Amino acid sequence: MTKVLMVISAADRWTLNDGTVHPSGYWAEEVAVPHRAFADAGWDITIATPGGKAPTLDQLSLGIAGGMPWKRRAVERYLGSIRDQLARPVPLGAANPDDYDVVFYPGGHGPMEDLAYDRVSGALLARRLASGRPLALLCHAPAAISATAGPDGTSPFAGRRMTGLSNREELLNRFARKAPWLLEDRLVELGVEYSKGRIPLRPHVVVDGNLYTGQNPQSSDALAERLIADVNAVRTSK
Repeated sequence: MTKVLMVISAADRWTLNDGTVHPSGYWAEEVAVPHRAFADAGWDITIATPGGKAPTLDQLSLGIAGGMPWKRRAVERYLGSIRDQLARPVPLGAANPDDYDVVFYPGGHGPMEDLAYDRVSGALLARRLASGRPLALLCHAPAAISATAGPDGTSPFAGRRMTGLSNREELLNRFARKAPWLLEDRLVELGVEYSKGRIPLRPHVVVDGNLYTGQNPQSSDALAERLIADVNAVRTSK
């Protein structure tokens, strides 16, 4: 059975440049849609967070920003169906990435608060990238590669093709104008070959070897389905 490690932020806030705190966490669609796709494919899913803390749902993701009402209702129902799993995540430090066929990081603003500075996550990401086995990061989740940078600021992700939430998309949020940094800018600073779709808030997926990234919440389904197709193709060819 294909095994996937889903690494979710444990943050419940995003601290802004002026010291104010914006309530945050994981984005509903970015957990629910890939989790459902992986489960429907028959994959075994393990959820991990920093410290094994139950992740916090960003309530904005179930409001207007989360899409059409029917979509938000479906996402909320699915999250309810996996409530027990979300309530008991594995501590990230106890998860061995080598035990999993896929490592998947969903976003939300949470990763900007914790995973971007989490050295356990940073070591896992660097090790996974070097392994050549599938690693996927969605929307704000690429912020986590900040923690892979060494003392000289060099990241193993430098030179790799990636996407993530664009500055234009981020600044649709009024509070983002107080952000300490924006994801697109940070990825470029780390030496990533950043790519974004022509139209904001439309699906955009970038694949560079074993590294898979999706630009925004709307990329959740496309990213998950691309992973499933590629993993199944490799298994079939063996």
